[in-house]
Amino acid sequence: MKKIFAANWKLNKTPEESRRFIIQLKNDLFQAGSFEKNFFEKNEIILFPSAFSLEAVSSLCAGTQIGFGPQNIYSEKSGAFTGENSALVAQAMRAQFALVGHSERREIFKEADQLLNQKNLLLQSLKMTSVFCIGETLQQRESGQTLQVCFSQLEAGLKNLNANERIIVAYEPVWAIGTGRVATIEQVQEVHLALFSQLQKMGFGQFQLLYGGSVKPDNAGALLKVPHVDGFLIGGASLEVESFMKIIKAGL
Repeated sequence: MKKIFAANWKLNKTPEESRRFIIQLKNDLFQAGSFEKNFFEKNEIILFPSAFSLEAVSSLCAGTQIGFGPQNIYSEKSGAFTGENSALVAQAMRAQFALVGHSERREIFKEADQLLNQKNLLLQSLKMTSVFCIGETLQQRESGQTLQVCFSQLEAGLKNLNANERIIVAYEPVWAIGTGRVATIEQVQEVHLALFSQLQKMGFGQFQLLYGGSVKPDNAGALLKVPHVDGFLIGGASLEVESFMKIIKAGL
């Protein structure tokens, strides 16, 4: 199974900054001797730029195996939904993925499980792959509700999806996102094992599990050794090619 290295740039990077990033990334990935020729047979790179930079990313990723998609889409293909992003338009720009349910969408923009489920269903109908984010707050962790919360988000968000289609689930403990705090190896192992078992019980067969939450070059290698950690959803450390590449190399 391929290792996934997904970069969530959040509200960062102009189109020109995005172009410079991808030019440098391609140089590092494809220059002679940098990586073995079958790198993309074993690894997958996905970029999630802000909406204004999606076209720049699309144009420079054309002809490569670097995947990309929007950080957010609406639950309808089109219509009177001012300010929203259309998955259909993203698909026309060759996007193959979309983030759904990131904790910032849940917490700041109050996106409920039912809406997130509709987004996942729409993406699946378009043959796009959702990177579906779940995770608990610090209060929920300290009160022993981690698995209960994660299972509830899984069951609500993936309701009525075709279990034979690909899905990527990103476990991101909310208390570890952008805080510098990282879940311990034991905590990640416990949750990923439980999520793996739960998704199997739900009938899903084509799924991968990512970890997200202050992933950096110095902890990536140890985290990738945890069973059922199939890669990362990376925030701050994905903004610079150098740190992003160090994380990728930690998995080789």
